Amino acid sequence: MELSIDRPGIVVPVRRDPRGSSGPTPGQARGPRWRAVSSGLYVPADTDSSVVEQRIVEAVAGCGETAAATGWASLTWRGARWFRGLGPDGRQRLDVPVALGDRRTIRPRPGVVASDDWLFDDDVTVVDGLPITVAERSVSYEVRRAPSLVRAVQIIDMAAADDLVDIASMTLHASRLAARPGIKRLRTALIWADENVWSPQEVPMRMLWKRAIAGARLLCNAPIFDNAGKHLITPDLFDPVAQVAGEYDGVVHLEDRVRRRDLDRDELYRQLGIEVVTMMSGDSRDQERFLARLHGAHRRAAERRGRAVDWTLERPSRWVDTSTVARRRALDDVERAIWLRYREVS
Repeated sequence: MELSIDRPGIVVPVRRDPRGSSGPTPGQARGPRWRAVSSGLYVPADTDSSVVEQRIVEAVAGCGETAAATGWASLTWRGARWFRGLGPDGRQRLDVPVALGDRRTIRPRPGVVASDDWLFDDDVTVVDGLPITVAERSVSYEVRRAPSLVRAVQIIDMAAADDLVDIASMTLHASRLAARPGIKRLRTALIWADENVWSPQEVPMRMLWKRAIAGARLLCNAPIFDNAGKHLITPDLFDPVAQVAGEYDGVVHLEDRVRRRDLDRDELYRQLGIEVVTMMSGDSRDQERFLARLHGAHRRAAERRGRAVDWTLERPSRWVDTSTVARRRALDDVERAIWLRYREVS
């Protein structure tokens, strides 16, 4: 495939050229200064293939005229923060998924996983010169192959966090897929999905909580104000009926500065009469410990139920609601800088 990539720093694979003007000569291609991407396509040997966008371009270029990046690769190309082509350990490079349609096949290539699942006519678009599948198709590709329901929900939630898809568009896309493999997982994941999740770690906490506490009404990242309209705190999860908040504390929370902030946060919850339950990074392996804390928080909150509260979820008129993809997409650049600064990845 001949690509014309409009993105700085990306090297486009080229074919051999007997004259050596548009690509390496046959002799140069066999030498140490060029690296073969696939049969007949080359990049200079010093091209940094550890750059994830470069890996994606090389994969698509070597897969023929109908090839388009899909799955995590398509989302990465669109700028998704949470899809960077690495495994759960944060080090293993994932193979680049490339959609070919159901009428094309290629020879197996290291670092590439080819999908011959058939494509709708509007499933492929071009971004900065690279053919990629639309966001809904890319998300559904990953969700339908997810190893667990939790991971499937994380994929939808984090794609929505970057405003690449919304639940309505994903539901419509799922309705077109009929009996494709993994469609049941996609439909189930959409039932659990939420558009206002700020980190993937919030997902297992939310799912575990809702399974453990019947009727829990959990809000994701809902701001809490005092009765004068001052913003007080935004819990990862909040059940306003039970008056229980949930926070996820990862390894970074062990640092002194972050730990002091967490202690101040917990003290504020106590002053507000809100019970807080914390999920630690290790609780995904030992869920019973988190569940014990969760049930304890609900019991303590129930003992205080009926007392007057000094907080509210009602937003003051100056506050801009950013809890849905549609609302975030409607912001202009200045508004995004103000109201979405919390979404910056540390």
